[in-house]
Amino acid sequence: MKFRLKMAVSALALGLATTAFAADVPDGTTLAEDQSYTFWLLDAIKSIDPQINTDVEGSDILRNLFEGLYNEDGDGQLVPGVALDHSVSEDGKTYTFTLRDDAQWSNGEPVTAGDFVYAWRRLADPATASEYAWYMELMQVENAAAIIAGDMDPSELGVRAVDDHTLEVTITTPLPYFPQMLVHGSTFPVLQSVIEEHDDDWTDAGNLVGNGAYTLTEHQLGERVVMEKNDTYWDSDATVMDTLTALTINDGNQALTRYLAGELDRVDIPAGQYPRLKEEYPNQAVSTPYNCSYIYMLNVGDKGPEALKDANVRRALAYAIDRDIVVDRILQGGQRPSYNWTHWAVAGFERPELDWADDMDQAARLEKAKELMAEAGYGPDNPLALTLQYNTSDDHKKIAIAASQMLKAIGVDVTLDNYEWKVHTDRMQNQDFDMARYAWCGDYNEASTYLDLFTSYSGHNNGEFFSDAYDQVMRDSKTADDPLPLYQEAERILADQMPIIPIYHYANVDMIAEDIRGLPQNNVNNTWYGKNLYRVAE
Repeated sequence: MKFRLKMAVSALALGLATTAFAADVPDGTTLAEDQSYTFWLLDAIKSIDPQINTDVEGSDILRNLFEGLYNEDGDGQLVPGVALDHSVSEDGKTYTFTLRDDAQWSNGEPVTAGDFVYAWRRLADPATASEYAWYMELMQVENAAAIIAGDMDPSELGVRAVDDHTLEVTITTPLPYFPQMLVHGSTFPVLQSVIEEHDDDWTDAGNLVGNGAYTLTEHQLGERVVMEKNDTYWDSDATVMDTLTALTINDGNQALTRYLAGELDRVDIPAGQYPRLKEEYPNQAVSTPYNCSYIYMLNVGDKGPEALKDANVRRALAYAIDRDIVVDRILQGGQRPSYNWTHWAVAGFERPELDWADDMDQAARLEKAKELMAEAGYGPDNPLALTLQYNTSDDHKKIAIAASQMLKAIGVDVTLDNYEWKVHTDRMQNQDFDMARYAWCGDYNEASTYLDLFTSYSGHNNGEFFSDAYDQVMRDSKTADDPLPLYQEAERILADQMPIIPIYHYANVDMIAEDIRGLPQNNVNNTWYGKNLYRVAE
């Protein structure tokens, strides 16, 4: 038996919202003549190839140039993208997606199920060398693990085109959140003929062919990305915003200055400035929960410092950080102190009780940290020397300076090392670091998007924390009727072994121009689409 999920009758079962697909402009609204949106990027986009990109900022670009099976609305609910609906087999392992027949590439060719098959095989193919290849394995797509390991041909991946408008996906384990995973950029389709024609240059402006609401007209690396409305997009008639421009500005204070000068329509608020800006600009300064966690990743692998192979040392480092100072004195934007990995606002998640978080105050944690360091042979007379690496940002620098002072109190001499984003991430991927600033933003709104990262098969476990017990807990969670107790056990393992130093859970702290409408305020993933935006007349 199969059951069919139709928009009109089963939105609740799928989690699909029935709201408007593109800009939902209220009756009587007077639109501005200028329909352009300019937003801020802290760092250069490393890649705008859907199967290669790993960055949040890159995902914001991809989401406008390409479109996957489903999108999210302003509340984080799924809405149709290229897929109109899907059916699921009784055993929960076969998904059949019905694709819209009016989806087109920006060159006018139709978007077909075969384009998704090509993209998904490309993602899993070791020849692509994608850091997100593991996402196919997380999605439990049939044969993904063997293909990623090089033991099976990509053609054996559990995805096939039944016909041009019917896509079938076979997974090995039922995942109730499987549809939610399909909003991630790595699952977006790409056009094989364009990649074969242009090879690595296929993402250049003028070469790139996408199926999203916008086309790429300019990309000056580290300076700007410009996207123009795509008239071949299936919902272009309901897309109001004509031009999207992303400006790369490595200095957050400079970006704020340019926002206040009217050069940007959205910018992150620098650390410590939200209270003042909320008072001065109450209709522009906003803070909402954001599905990201900020940590210092510890290199516990073969290339890491010998001292960090000792879990007691790692716990001491974590205990010594005063998160309340970071959140209340440095950031001041609605962020929350973090003693675990998974963001507090993730749907269905409850943090387990953790001794160091719940049974100790900061003074007790600091004393325990000193004891643990002394047991390991370190202290003021024999300090442990470590390097803390972070990417260019005044906020990251302020937190790193504070952390270095806190760690000095337990006998750790910290050298701060600052790199531009690409160098920073390359060094992390090569395990060329001691401690490194890291943040993870959930690929979907479910705890596994965090906890899978520290499995041995993860593509982002740059600190090389490998634990058979942890792997088993996460494998068991895939088949559990209620995975929460297993997620909590995974968090307890992380708290015991401490391969990371949790710092804080994000809030989205922004200045948004008063005449911009359509940015999500109730979506914890902060998933936004230019096609939903519009500018009103002042």
